[in-house]
Amino acid sequence: MEIVTDLLKILLPAALVLYAMYLTVTAFLKKQFADKQLENRSKKIEITLPIRLQAYERMCLFLERISPNNLLIRLNGSATQAIEFQQILMREIREEFNHNLSQQVYMSHEAWEQVRAAQQEVITLINQAASEVASDAAPLDLAKKIFEKIIQENRNPTASALKFIKDEIQQELLD
Repeated sequence: MEIVTDLLKILLPAALVLYAMYLTVTAFLKKQFADKQLENRSKKIEITLPIRLQAYERMCLFLERISPNNLLIRLNGSATQAIEFQQILMREIREEFNHNLSQQVYMSHEAWEQVRAAQQEVITLINQAASEVASDAAPLDLAKKIFEKIIQENRNPTASALKFIKDEIQQELLD
């Protein structure tokens, strides 16, 4: 019995010290792991943030370039008939979009969907206006009809997507 008591006097404090060491080492390792994760996240943000911001910047530029106001002014005088002007406008939108297609990798799904919706809205607007103008009419007639439709609907087809992207950029910078 005396041996058991002596053994307990030695083993019990040793077990308590071992348990305390276990808790200390576990807490230390958890903190080290959390610090490493934070460091990795910071490095990831440091690397990806400029790329993401550039993607958003390029999509803002895309939306500005395909907005009817800018598109019509930029391509004015490049056709002799309304149907030809419509085709030029469609080709320009498609080329701009294809040029920026890879930017979707760096954008949120919602932002990309906003961009696609704005592009589709511009295409629909141009096609609707073209259907209301004779195909052999002057390109200026098509441009006027597009502007009439914008005024009639009282909205710029790219404005909401631009606002969404700008808001998302602000959110990205605040995080």
